[in-house]
Amino acid sequence: MKEISCKLLVIGAGPGGYVCAIRAGQLGVDTVIVEFGKPGGTCLNVGCIPSKALIHAAEEFDKVAHMAGGKDPLGIKVAAPTLDLATTITWKDGLVSRLNSGVAGLLKKAKVKTVQGWATFRDGKTVEVETETGSQVIRAETVVIATGSVPVELPFLPFGGPVISSTEALALSEVPKKLAVVGGGYIGLELGMAFAKMGAKVTVVEALPRVLAQYDAELTRPVLKRLAELGVEVMTGAKAKGLSTKGDALLVETSDGKNAKVAADKILVTVGRKPVTEGWGLDQIDLDRAGRFIRIDDQCRTSMRGIYAIGDVTGEPMLAHRAMAQGEMVAEIVAGHKRSWDKRAIPAICFTDPELVTAGLSPEEAKAFAGEIKVGQFPFAANGRAMTRQGEDGFVRVVARADNHLVLGIQAVGQGVSELSTAFGLALEMGARLEDIAGTIHAHPTQGEGFQEAALKALGHALHI
Repeated sequence: MKEISCKLLVIGAGPGGYVCAIRAGQLGVDTVIVEFGKPGGTCLNVGCIPSKALIHAAEEFDKVAHMAGGKDPLGIKVAAPTLDLATTITWKDGLVSRLNSGVAGLLKKAKVKTVQGWATFRDGKTVEVETETGSQVIRAETVVIATGSVPVELPFLPFGGPVISSTEALALSEVPKKLAVVGGGYIGLELGMAFAKMGAKVTVVEALPRVLAQYDAELTRPVLKRLAELGVEVMTGAKAKGLSTKGDALLVETSDGKNAKVAADKILVTVGRKPVTEGWGLDQIDLDRAGRFIRIDDQCRTSMRGIYAIGDVTGEPMLAHRAMAQGEMVAEIVAGHKRSWDKRAIPAICFTDPELVTAGLSPEEAKAFAGEIKVGQFPFAANGRAMTRQGEDGFVRVVARADNHLVLGIQAVGQGVSELSTAFGLALEMGARLEDIAGTIHAHPTQGEGFQEAALKALGHALHI
């Protein structure tokens, strides 16, 4: 059996794992990364990237379909479009393949050794990897666990046949005529709205009183409006119970306790994700857990010396950019640098229509944290660039302390606001005050001006509202 030794072993080549390995390699750390599938993990292969590709295709199709309806104010007249989803998926797969190759090339450039296979712990610093050519033992001084997460499966709606997860939804060759979505969180609504734009009759079944419950009601109102425009039926306070005998409908208990059937060709289950903590010998090293997740401190150290954990396997928020930040930090710690991080500045995006962005604390959280606060909100209906893009629904909101005007949180809902997320995160990371944002010259006409105007509004002298 072949054996190799290294200073750093990274298990999992998702966003957190590959960034950790690349940064370690750049710093001269002898690094090995083990990955069972393709480099890039869930995000690149069956998550962030392919879903955004599908969402983009759906948006383009919806635009043309709207123009073909003869009601477009731009005066553009086109024939009714058709969609070949199989071709769309081929295009999406091509993007993923290019990015797979890019990650592999970056690892090679950083002199990281990649081992393809499934790793199983023998002890805290040793794993055995089953590869295509046989078993291989890897011994390391330091180990980083970056095994990611997988979709949660409901016992009464197991995956298979018409019941699919987001992974299968991103590989469909045809648009289902009727799609039932179980779970009204960001994954369910992102994909549900995309399929609705492509022509599916979509029904969302959510057990909680409202969809996107992690966001405040005011922030989600424009999304609810758009769901109605797309003809998406939203059933809140409703519980999925199982699959009909014929397999052509979702059995639901409605909010008033009645039984109902939701006709569906496909049933997309999006009720969350769970960490990948089974199948690779985690029980051999007995790490402390936080529920189903691996417990870590602010430097991603686990309960065992020399073992770190990053990304989805460590809990919420399950965001690729959080995992990347953790991976880069851990690599620098292993190389001897002093590093820590603060998750409060991490922006989160929901790619619905319109998009949602949050960074830092909500108004309610800020009140609980700081007491008296200032809140400034600016509508895109008063923003020239949003108007020219036909994206007037939504707003930017800034939350700050009342005493020293330190910005505590920023939220936005609107067309394309995902591109404002970096500015929001930077403001929080740099400890900006309202005066800093208000005093920064924002280019005109841009939607970013809404950020400046929201800060001005909080200070009591907005210029354009």
